[in-house]
Amino acid sequence: MDTIKVGVVGLGFIGPAHIEALRRIPGIEVTAISHHTREKAEAKAAQLRIPRAYTDFYEMIDQESLDAVHICTPNHLHYPMAKAALEKGIHVICEKPLAVKLEEAQELVELAAKKGLVNAVHFNIRYYPMVRQMKMLREKGDLGEVFSVLGSYLQDWLFYATDYNWRLEPEQSGDSRAIADIGSHLIDLLEYVTGRKVTQVMADFNTVHQTRKKPLKPVETYSGKMLQPEDYADVPIRTEDHATVLLRFDNGNKGSVTVSQVAAGRKNRLSLEIAGSKQTLSWCSETPNELWIGHRDEPNQVLLRDPALFYPEAAALVAYPGGHNEGFPDTSKQLFREVYAAIRGDQREAPLYPTFADGYRELLLCERIVESNHKSSWVSV
Repeated sequence: MDTIKVGVVGLGFIGPAHIEALRRIPGIEVTAISHHTREKAEAKAAQLRIPRAYTDFYEMIDQESLDAVHICTPNHLHYPMAKAALEKGIHVICEKPLAVKLEEAQELVELAAKKGLVNAVHFNIRYYPMVRQMKMLREKGDLGEVFSVLGSYLQDWLFYATDYNWRLEPEQSGDSRAIADIGSHLIDLLEYVTGRKVTQVMADFNTVHQTRKKPLKPVETYSGKMLQPEDYADVPIRTEDHATVLLRFDNGNKGSVTVSQVAAGRKNRLSLEIAGSKQTLSWCSETPNELWIGHRDEPNQVLLRDPALFYPEAAALVAYPGGHNEGFPDTSKQLFREVYAAIRGDQREAPLYPTFADGYRELLLCERIVESNHKSSWVSV
């Protein structure tokens, strides 16, 4: 397979980020895109220098000889599109969540396995080199037994009642928003790094803006554009702006996470602190090239991203020498490098990249968290 031909559906915020990352990997060509209107599809294709544009995803996979597709659409479209691509023998890389219903995610896991196709979910936060180094510090025994986990994911892009996006509509995004949208990254990360499984959850949700003003004109995600009062319609909100979840792990120890999309000044801040029996590890996505390492009986440390100081498994995600910082766009590139190595046939017995099975796991956790909030009680996973 000299050149892998790829199609991308959904060209909002994250679709172009996928394309940019793919273009930094040799031997991959994005030959077609699909977007929901002809005018926008053609404009995106021209802007991104993509040969062909479609408004119908199913037409694109029928007419193009694609090896892989990237699904970057609203959540409710992930399942039917992934299923159609798999049935045509096309490898699938899907944005999270894998589906909006657990049974749909399970079907996709089984179908991908039956077809023998590479399948991945875009849990790209795993691919900050420092995150992989944290995982290796745990696997090599430096961290010790996991005592507790403290995490948060804070944003402010839905801070105002006039902030609006399709993610606020359960018909498109599902029954959870803050937890399913950004909390899924955080919970995936803490299980990935610690190697522990969440066994029980206790959740408390809050919808700060019970009513929001929906723009009657299109506004792109993260655009920050403001309209006039007459350009809005009042709509009730049924998903959470903020959530706190207590966690119990399979080793008997505990943790907690908080997610919010109404935290002023926090643009996209994921933080994770893991207290172990030998040391504590603390990392933040807004300073991704630093890892704080805490000690009881010696000075604390700050480890800077440098492949010469990493375990080899983490150094494999570093493209440049120490002092040459890497960030969010590089996470997708590193994830896709592992996925497309598998597509070329360099398949590991157990893939390092997040698969549909990981997508199913996160959807299961999100469903149990939603259930816990409704019941105001502990729920077993």
